[in-house]
Amino acid sequence: MGRGRVELKRIENKINRQVTFAKRRNGLLKKAYELSVLCDAEVALIIFSNRGKLYEFCSSSSMLKTLERYQKCNYGAPEANVSTREALELSSQQEYLKLKARYEALQRSQRNLMGEDLGPLSSKELESLERQLDSSLKQIRSTRTQFMLDQLSDLQRKEHLLSEANRSLRQRQLEGYQINPLQLINPGVEDMGYGRHPAQTQADALFQPLECEPTLQIGYQPDPVSAVTAGPSMSNYMAGWLP
Repeated sequence: MGRGRVELKRIENKINRQVTFAKRRNGLLKKAYELSVLCDAEVALIIFSNRGKLYEFCSSSSMLKTLERYQKCNYGAPEANVSTREALELSSQQEYLKLKARYEALQRSQRNLMGEDLGPLSSKELESLERQLDSSLKQIRSTRTQFMLDQLSDLQRKEHLLSEANRSLRQRQLEGYQINPLQLINPGVEDMGYGRHPAQTQADALFQPLECEPTLQIGYQPDPVSAVTAGPSMSNYMAGWLP
């Protein structure tokens, strides 16, 4: 007596449904393998269970190649120019969207760093922003300190160069003072004899003996008339100076 015809409907019993799925899945995979071997056919089989688990079989080396072949045969190969143009447009659009999103993110980050639009941020985002600001502040201070140290080093180097130049000028000045003063006088002085004779002659011309009485006169000069009337005196001192 043969088996009766099985009615095709959903099996309500969960255990029976799982058992039936496992048996028929294995039988279907076996039939696909036999078909590919016996008939030298390219077979691709994809099965998803009710839980979303994937079961597949492909007689070729890659399932993607088989699927691409299926798409070409089913939908036809598009024109090369149209496909290239559409691909470029799609790529440009995607790149534009990426750049736009990045630009908006940078603007939002800049506003947050300036202390604006902080309301939507969560506590963790605020903490991250605070750490970022602290790190930036430390980096700025470190850069400023290094810049000031470089300036100080440059100024010290210039000071050293100026000190060396000043020392060299002083040395040259001292060497100039050690030169014989006679070399600085008019070369015609050698024809005048000794070098000091002109200086003595000039001194003699400046200091001429004064014509005066041989005795020293102390006080004011007496009037000639009073001197005559007074007559000779015991000394050269005037009468007004006597006690």
